[in-house]
Amino acid sequence: MTRLVDPASMHGKVFTGTWHRPRGGTADVVEPATGAVLATVGLADARDVRAAVTTARRARPAWAALPAVERAAVLRRTARLLEEHTAELVEWLVREGGAVREKASAEVGAVLDELWVAASLPTRPHGSLLPAAPGTHSVGRRVPLGVVGVISPWNFPLLLGMRAVAPALALGNAVVLKPDVRTPVSGGFLPARLLAEAGLPDGVLQVLPGEAEAGTALTADPDVAMIAFTGSTAVGREVGAAAGRALKRVSLELGGNNALIVLDDADIDAASSAGAWSAFFHQGQVCMTAGRHIVLASVADAYVDRLVRRAEKLVTGDPWTGPVALGPLISRAQWQRVDRVVRDTVRAGAELRTGGTGHGLFYRPTVLTGVTPGMPAFTEEIFGPVAPVVVVADEDEAVEVANRTEYGLVAAVQTGSAERGLALAGRLATGIVHVNDQTVNDNAFVPFGGRGASGNGSRYGAEHSLDEFTQWQWLTVRSAAATTPF
Repeated sequence: MTRLVDPASMHGKVFTGTWHRPRGGTADVVEPATGAVLATVGLADARDVRAAVTTARRARPAWAALPAVERAAVLRRTARLLEEHTAELVEWLVREGGAVREKASAEVGAVLDELWVAASLPTRPHGSLLPAAPGTHSVGRRVPLGVVGVISPWNFPLLLGMRAVAPALALGNAVVLKPDVRTPVSGGFLPARLLAEAGLPDGVLQVLPGEAEAGTALTADPDVAMIAFTGSTAVGREVGAAAGRALKRVSLELGGNNALIVLDDADIDAASSAGAWSAFFHQGQVCMTAGRHIVLASVADAYVDRLVRRAEKLVTGDPWTGPVALGPLISRAQWQRVDRVVRDTVRAGAELRTGGTGHGLFYRPTVLTGVTPGMPAFTEEIFGPVAPVVVVADEDEAVEVANRTEYGLVAAVQTGSAERGLALAGRLATGIVHVNDQTVNDNAFVPFGGRGASGNGSRYGAEHSLDEFTQWQWLTVRSAAATTPF
């Protein structure tokens, strides 16, 4: 089978239907586990972004004018091609992003769901008949926004790009995608090649890796109707401010400092399993990671003992060369940040129960106890394999401590009573709550999104994407021209 991308042929280039060299220079794609250079890609500057937006704007009307079934067919063919090229996608997700194979395979599966759901959007009802006077038809109908700018991150590069790209295209928009420069292949070039092979017309999707200059240019461009940004809260605030000044729509999916609450009637073994997964999956580099394990005092010792045992059994290493539970962190800067948060929290009085060490870009699963509000591991989004445990006296204190954050993405509650968990869920200030499950959950069929510093209330998933990537137009048609009093 022919591979979708070849490092030699794409050397120093970007993809916009064809490969070409941008003006912004080049960047090496480095395998975090080994430091090996996997490819060299082109970088876009502001001029490249402007040219891409112009091309996308010109290509969009013909794409939007296609019958809905034809646009849907492109998305379905893309899904089938993704199934055929799964091995290539998994390889890039493992080597470029440091994912273990199981995470990479699950990410590909999640994107398949996103594509099938997106393929259903063009043929869903896109309007409603409104009351009107005799001789007049009045309808509300959804119309495409125009050019959508998508800025996607490195941690789930394929999924977090395509969950915006696929529905935006399906609904008749053009897209300019800026993937993170650390994962431009799995986050940009591979999905673009799949769509091109499936019959997406040239120019409708532009893929431009770039640094901050490219993101700023995309956000400010007057011909970009919407920005869909997934990334850190700090950068999201800047994107939101710039989009607001331009009076354009913006979808912000940002960070989290999520709570996993363990009540005194919980199955502690199951709770510790959920806690380990919530803290250590993909090295903790997930916006839904449990950054605070809030445990009632009567079961805290039992929970910590089991969590520590689980952490110490997890194998860390190169995910491409062997079966491991944790791969590398994405960069040296991120490794240093994680280690700094751990060291500063211990200096503030917490106890390091396990972990807190590493080599290269690998960091051992870490459990901290004695964590209290105000310590770095409580207040910061760590984005590493660290489980800070906070002990509370009762359920009311658990809720108060869980809500003591500006973030509002997800929370989970472990309890022996579903009714108790449901009642507690209603008191948590998050966009998502899971009772008797872990915090890292998502699929293509739910209204996914956060609140507060975790996002601006936008939602991805199924019919909710209709609200994100179209706008309402009120249309009236009279059977004959009307006269007025003037």
